[in-house]
Formats: sequence, C-alpha cells, structure tokens
Amino acid sequence: MSAPHAVEELERTQDPEPPRRPRPARMNPADVLRVGGSGLRSRPMRVFLSALGIAIGIAAMVGVVGISTSSTEDLNRRLEALGTNLLTVTPGQSFTGGAAHLPAESVEMIGNMKHVDSVSAIGKTSAKVYRNDRTPKQETGGLTVSAARTDLPGSVGAEIVDGRWLNAANSRYPTTVLGPKAAEQLGVHQAGPDVKVWLGGRWYTVVGLLAPNELVPALDSTALVGWKVAEQELGFDGYPTTIYTRAEESSVNDVQSVLGATANPEVPTEATVSRPSDALAAKEATDDALSGLLLGLGGVALLVGGVGVANTMVISVLERRSEIGLRRSQGATRGQIRTQFLAEALLLSALGGLGGVVLGIAVTGGYASYQGWPSVVPLWAMAGGVGATLVIGGLAGFYPAVRAARLPPTEALATT
Repeated sequence: MSAPHAVEELERTQDPEPPRRPRPARMNPADVLRVGGSGLRSRPMRVFLSALGIAIGIAAMVGVVGISTSSTEDLNRRLEALGTNLLTVTPGQSFTGGAAHLPAESVEMIGNMKHVDSVSAIGKTSAKVYRNDRTPKQETGGLTVSAARTDLPGSVGAEIVDGRWLNAANSRYPTTVLGPKAAEQLGVHQAGPDVKVWLGGRWYTVVGLLAPNELVPALDSTALVGWKVAEQELGFDGYPTTIYTRAEESSVNDVQSVLGATANPEVPTEATVSRPSDALAAKEATDDALSGLLLGLGGVALLVGGVGVANTMVISVLERRSEIGLRRSQGATRGQIRTQFLAEALLLSALGGLGGVVLGIAVTGGYASYQGWPSVVPLWAMAGGVGATLVIGGLAGFYPAVRAARLPPTEALATT
C-alpha cells in the first residue's frame, strides 16, 4: 500500500463520520385518529359531557331549521291545494266616515272581467242563529248569518262534509248550511230533513255541513242561507258584503289592481281588495322571525359547548404532562404533540356534532309528525351543523394543543 493511501486509511479509522440523527417518523391519518381517539377513550364520562354541550347546540339549530323548513313545505302544499288566486272585495268606509256598501251589480260586473275564472258573494244579515227557540237571545256564541249565492263553493273552495249545498231548489226555502264551528256550537253533527236550528225567529232545516276553510275562515262560524230567503225573511238589503273572485294564476296581480274599480266604479276608494293567501304567508313570516330567535339561542348553546371542549382539553393537557414528556423523550416532535391534541378536540366536537344532527332530525320528525307536516331537514343544515362543530373544535383545541407542544420533556417527565 502506498504512503498516501495508508494515511487516508489511518484518518478514516481515527476520525469516523458522525452518525446521522434519525428523522422522526411521520404520522399518517390513521395514526392521528388512533392517537387522538385513545385520549378520548380513557375519559369516557368527561368526553360524554363535553360532547353533550356541542350536541345540544347543534340539535337546537338543526331542529329549528328543520321545523321551519317543514312548516314552509306544509304551507306551500296547502297553498298549492287551496290556490293563491283567490281575491276578495269588501266595502270600506264612505267619504263621510260611515259604512259603505258595494253595488248589487258588482258581482256581475266582476264576472265580466277578463282573466276572471269565477266569482261569488255572501251578504251579512242582522239575524241570529240558536240551537233552539228557548236559547236566550244574548247567547249568540259569536255566530253570524249570511246570505250566500249558489255558486259560492266553486269560488272559495268550500267542501261539504255532510248533506248538500244550497241549490236553485232548496235555497228558496228556510234551509241553511252551517260552517264547522257554527255546527259544533249549535250541537249539529249531521244534516238532514229532521235537523233544524232556530234562525231569524223561525226553524230552518240544516241541509249541509261545511269542512273547515283555511282561506276563508269567516265561513266556519257562519250559517249560510239562500239569497232570496234572506231578502224576504231576514231583512237583507241585497248588497254583497264580501265578493270572492278566482283569477287566472298568471293574471292575479293584474286583476287585483282593477278589481276595486270594477266592483264599485262610482267610488273605487270605498272597495277594499285583499288576497287571503297573503295572510298565510304573513303568518309564515312571523314564524320565520321566531325561528331566527331560536337559531340565536342555538348558537349560544353551541358556543357554550365549545367552551366546554376547550376546558376539557386544557385539563387533559395538565393531567397528561408525564405522557407528553414520555412521547417527547421517545422522539415525538412538537408538531406531532400538537396534532395529537388538536385531533382529540376535533374528534370530541365531531362526536357532539353528529349526535346533535341525529337529535335535531329526531326532534324535527317528531314535531312535524305531531303537527301533520311533511318532515324536511335541509342537507345544508346537517352539513353545516357538522362543519360548525369542527370549526368550534379546532378553535377550542388550538390553544391546549399549542400549550402541550411547548412543554419541555424534562419538565413534563418530572411532573407526577
């Protein structure tokens, strides 16, 4: 061996290369879930209580959204069945402040309008209806008596549950059709030739009973008689007090804009036009405002649940210092410690979020079933509930995770 090679060989034996420091093993997603889940399994009761706080908040929010959506779906179905093209015309006040009235020809004039499918009317009378002739006159029960045209059911969507409606034959005689509330107060459960009520000072035969009408609830507490009979026996003046008009669906707004002037061309300002379906929509808007309040309360509950998660994780870091020190001494990096505790917080929140979504769906289904609504929970509400819990869990677990990662191994191991 030559001298230079001998020298190089001697140098290699006397001054070997320093050993390379092994790189810490990386944690794959399965490892993160396993390590994060082990911390939760060791404290089941604390995990349950912390997750419960998150679940209550999410259940409240999902339940409110689900109930509100189910109510809206029920309203849409009812409006689809009832129709949103019903318009009513009623007399307002005269220029002098007195009670105005619609012309007797107003029904025919409206019927001649373009884009009007049907029109009918009722006229209130001063007569009262009682169960029998021995009932004190002051005990009216809030029931009214109105004259009705024979084509009224087609315009208002009234349905007969027993008997028949007034027709050209029976409307000329002392006969009546009762609304559901009127029938209940008068103790009438079926129609027939032997079923009579005391109306306007004489007996009237009940020929029919109406089903509840959501678009025209005033009919529910009314006894309806023929137009001619009302004029002849009940002192009815022949002026309609409410005109019901069905317009073509595509032309409702156009018909509504000229309906008052058509009903009372001499004094259009004395005719009031309304759309009964708007009242149902207004009620739904009121329910939406209440839903917003309940959503806010659900958000507060969710925030409280997030604080509970943060508290649980901080205590977990304090109790597990020795574990943190042991892992650090075995080569775990700060990032791995931080990932472990952040994963625990996210898993804890996810458990609460999933439980809250399931509970919210159950609450929505139970309440909708009780109300007779279709049960509808939007997908975005369920996904948003789980997403919100992950955000809350990440924010709640960030500080405890950073605190755990900053613990020096020697200090952590020295803690008992």
